[in-house]
Amino acid sequence: MGSPPPAPLLLELLLLQGVLKPLCGNLVFIPPFIRMSGPVVSASLVGSTEDVTVSLALLQEEAGLLPVPACGMLNNEIGDWSLTVTPSVVSPENALEVTVSLKRGLQQCSSNETDSFPASPCIVQTLLVSASHNSSCLAHLLIQVEIYANSSLAHNASENVTVIPNQVYQPLGPCPCNLTAGACDVCCCCDQECSSDLRELFRASCFTGVFGGDVHPPLDWLCSAPRAQGVPDWFPFLCVQSSPATSPFLGFFYDGSVSSRQYTSSAVYLHNDPKDFSDFGYKQGDPVMTVDKVYFTIPQVSLAGQCMQNAPVAFLQNFDVRCITDLEVYQERDGIINAKIKNGAVGGIVTPKVTYEEATDLDKFITSAEILLSNGSAPRSVNVEEHYIFRWNNNTISEINVKIIRAEISAHQKGIMTQRFTVKFLSYNSANEKETSGNPGYQLGKPVRALNTNRTDVTTLHLWQSAGKGLCTTATFKPILFGENTFSGCLLDVGINENCSQLRESAFGLLDSLIQATHIAMRGNSDYNDLSDGWLEIIRAEAPGTAADPPVGSARGTCLAVPARLSVRILFADAGAVEGIAQRELLGAETRFSTVNWQFQCGLTCEDKADLFPLSASVQFIEIPAHLPPPLTRFQINFTEHDCNRNEVCWPQLLYPLTQYYRGEPYSQCVAKGLLLVSLCVLAVLLSNPWASTCRAWRSTAT
Repeated sequence: MGSPPPAPLLLELLLLQGVLKPLCGNLVFIPPFIRMSGPVVSASLVGSTEDVTVSLALLQEEAGLLPVPACGMLNNEIGDWSLTVTPSVVSPENALEVTVSLKRGLQQCSSNETDSFPASPCIVQTLLVSASHNSSCLAHLLIQVEIYANSSLAHNASENVTVIPNQVYQPLGPCPCNLTAGACDVCCCCDQECSSDLRELFRASCFTGVFGGDVHPPLDWLCSAPRAQGVPDWFPFLCVQSSPATSPFLGFFYDGSVSSRQYTSSAVYLHNDPKDFSDFGYKQGDPVMTVDKVYFTIPQVSLAGQCMQNAPVAFLQNFDVRCITDLEVYQERDGIINAKIKNGAVGGIVTPKVTYEEATDLDKFITSAEILLSNGSAPRSVNVEEHYIFRWNNNTISEINVKIIRAEISAHQKGIMTQRFTVKFLSYNSANEKETSGNPGYQLGKPVRALNTNRTDVTTLHLWQSAGKGLCTTATFKPILFGENTFSGCLLDVGINENCSQLRESAFGLLDSLIQATHIAMRGNSDYNDLSDGWLEIIRAEAPGTAADPPVGSARGTCLAVPARLSVRILFADAGAVEGIAQRELLGAETRFSTVNWQFQCGLTCEDKADLFPLSASVQFIEIPAHLPPPLTRFQINFTEHDCNRNEVCWPQLLYPLTQYYRGEPYSQCVAKGLLLVSLCVLAVLLSNPWASTCRAWRSTAT
């Protein structure tokens, strides 16, 4: 029994190193494996690239042996191949661009001029690129070369026109998971660009269904489909006789016509003549208008994540968004000082009151900053935060207060700036009290109100909002919103010599920091100053106990019963309706901690480096029905074949058009058509041969 070929074995090792090494900050090629089908290929060498030597070697698979990489020796050319190393444009201090190219042309390959795509490749080789420091190998890049004779761009393109099948009768995409042109998509077994050797690596994990290429699945209701197990005996009488080419997925593909794009920018274009009904008062959701009969706009984030600079403000709809802008293309918006906004009454105008503040910490708003020295340019000011407060009275706007936080930067400063825009609608007679989440019941998407009897700065429950690397130390908080089941988490840095007691305390402290409140509000407008005004105490399950540490001399990096997850369950129910709108109240809340046994993940070598311990928190809203459903009768429990919800055959709905479940036509028309059908059936029976024979027999007997 022979040993496995070296290339697939080395490929698996390099893929494993490419996943683990970036987490530890070591030197690594990205990607660690490349299938080369052209004369030039490039990869990135990421990590500490100072005093690193990169060499090229040719892997001889015929001998069945892996060559010893010549680490420490500068070998930039071997055979027909050359190696070039240049600093990366993105991060020149921590990355190198490694390029491997073919020195000779492909004209020497013998191929038939009429054959555009020969069956056998012209060049089949395996290259190994090694990165070393002081004669010690640190990273490897494996390149599998398969170049065909006519794959070079120097050959003339074929004049044959690709025939696109009629998409009404045949799906245009026989392999939807083939997303990358000229490369093999992992787990896409229908991708013709994947070789048989590469397909063997993920054959057990292939995509299934339509996405995996099964665009003509055997439908269960077709008569030509194999009979499934458990199908009733009368199924062949109700099957559908249809051609297998008639697939229900044909409607997912369009006609294929190409239309030119109307707009090249990502800006949102509104109607040229917006409809203005603000003179008769605003309604919730109506756009706020100016005296020039245009929308009053503030930058907002779309569902696709893009920042729309000219998004209209909707009446009584609050938002808090952040937009990321490049300072090189940043343009200051028109000043809000001269804006005149219609208040919702005929001839009424509101002028915003603007106040300015200076930003104290620029690093909070500007990242990747780069200042170009220029003595003759004056600094410029940019808006980093804009906060709008609209005071409303019935269906009009009575006052607008704007607070703008500005920052002074260099005129030629480069970088990425994060801007924040908030809009809040408050009642005209409300002071600066905390915002309600409903009146009286909770509204969907509003924060769950909470308080701590010993502190005054706690107003809601929180979850993590991770950013960057997802570490708990840099994660911010976001409120728990009513009716939204959410799952969040962060990563905690731990070491192999971590103290288990300290790890438990740190994990429990981070999880407990999310729930600092002692009570939650039953209603959305419960008074914070009156504990008897519908405030419910949070039920806290028993905190995780302190488990015994592993005995001295046992394996390092193991801790038992470490808190890892916080589960919050909130019960609510419908308490009635106000003007037809359902009012929901909270019935209780419970927090519970879950523990896991943690073990340090060593990887290839067990070194004293930081590991990542995941912490998670989840919120689940459970609705308690106001009226319990009627209990099932003994007949419904024993005879399940009459239950339409648990069987495909529903005998109670045999005469479906005449039952209360049918909503296609008025009930009177259904009854009329049913009586007509019954009369036709009775007439058919009277005119049938057996009935006529019976009548003749009665007549003969009577005579």
